[in-house]
Amino acid sequence: MSTVDEFESTAENPLLVAEMRARLEREGRMTFRDFMEMALYHPRHGYYRSPREKMGRAGDFLTSPEVHPLFGHMVGRQLAEMWEVMGSPARFDLLEMGAGNGLLARDLLRWAQRLHPAFFEAMTYRIAETSSALVERQRQTLEALGLRLGRKVTWEPDEIPAADSVSGCLLSNELVDSFPVHRVAVEEGKLLEVHVVWQEGRFQEELGSPSTPELAAYFERLGLLPGEGCRAEVNLAALVWMRRVAAALARGFVLTFDYGHEAGDLYAPWRRDGTLLCFYRHNPSSDPYVRVGKQDMTAHVDFTSLVEEGRRHGLELLGVTSQSRFLAALGIGEALSRLPDGQAPAPGAELSLEEYYARRRAVSELLDPAGLGRIRVLVQARGVGRCALRGLVEQGP
Repeated sequence: MSTVDEFESTAENPLLVAEMRARLEREGRMTFRDFMEMALYHPRHGYYRSPREKMGRAGDFLTSPEVHPLFGHMVGRQLAEMWEVMGSPARFDLLEMGAGNGLLARDLLRWAQRLHPAFFEAMTYRIAETSSALVERQRQTLEALGLRLGRKVTWEPDEIPAADSVSGCLLSNELVDSFPVHRVAVEEGKLLEVHVVWQEGRFQEELGSPSTPELAAYFERLGLLPGEGCRAEVNLAALVWMRRVAAALARGFVLTFDYGHEAGDLYAPWRRDGTLLCFYRHNPSSDPYVRVGKQDMTAHVDFTSLVEEGRRHGLELLGVTSQSRFLAALGIGEALSRLPDGQAPAPGAELSLEEYYARRRAVSELLDPAGLGRIRVLVQARGVGRCALRGLVEQGP
C-alpha cells in the first residue's frame, strides 16, 4: 500500500472538521443527529456530496444493483405486476428516490424494454436525487441505453414530488437507513439524548435532555423504551419522509428496500449499542468520529414506525418480507437456466459456463440471509384494493 493510501485510509476531511469545531465552539454542543447530517450532507464537504466513488466493489459499500442486473430484473417483474393490478394504465409513474449510480434504473428499463414492451411504453421513470455528482453519474449510466432522457427518464427538482403527483410506484433502495438519526440512551428509566462536544482535541459524547419532545412521543407511540443502559437510534426524518411519500402517491404502491427490524427487535434490551455502523472501503466500524466526511454512516430502520406512519396517512400495508424471500418468490432461481435476456435457451444455446457461475455467485449474494438477503422489503398501497403480489408470496422457511 502506498503512502497516499495509508494517509487516505485514516484521514478525515479537515475543512469539514474545522466547520464542526467552529459550530461547537459557538454552541457548546450539538445533537448526534446534527453531527451526522453535517458529516454526510454538508453542502460542500459532506460524504454524499463528494465525487469519490462510494457504491460498488471499488467504493465503501455494496448495494444489490451493484451485484448483478438480476436484481433489477426481479424488481421489474414485481413492478410490471403492480401495473397490471392497476389496470395496465397508459401511464405508470415509477419514481426512484435516491437512485445511486443509476444501475437499478438501467436494469429495470433494459428488462422492460426487452421483455415487457407494453409496460415499458407506459412507464415514465422519474428520479429524485439531491446529489449533483450522482445525477451526473446516473445520466452517464442511462445514456448508454440510447433512451431520450428528457422523455423516458426525468429528474425531479425536489427529493420527493408534490402531493398527488405519482400514479404508479415510489421506489427506494437503501435510502432511509442513511437519514441522520438521533441517538438516545436510557439511564435509571429516563430517556436521554447523545450530544457531541469538542474536548481535549477530539469529538466526544455527553448525555443530556432530549432536544425535542418528539423523541419521547416516538417511544410513547410504540409503547416501549430501549433497555436500561442501552443506546439506540431514532430516525425522525423517516417519519417525515413517509408522510411526504404518502402525500405524493395519488394511486399505486410504495416499495421500500432497507436494512431494519420491527420495533420490538430494534429496541430490544439485548441490543446494547444500537445499530449505527460506519463503512469505509467495505470495512465496518462503530466509530463515527474517525474519517469524518469520508466514511458512510447508517442505522437500521424501524419498520413498525414506518408502517404506522404510512397507515396514519392513508397507505395500506400489503406486506413486509425479506429480500431473500422476495427475490425467490419472483423466480430469481430461474436465472441459472435462462439466457441474459430472460428467455429459455434453445437446444445448444445454454448459458456459457462463465455466465452461469457469475449468476450463481450473484444469486447467492443477493439471497444471503447474513448479508443482502436480510434487507427488509416493505410494500404499501393506496387505491388498489387488497392484492396478492407475487413478491410477497411465502416460499417456505
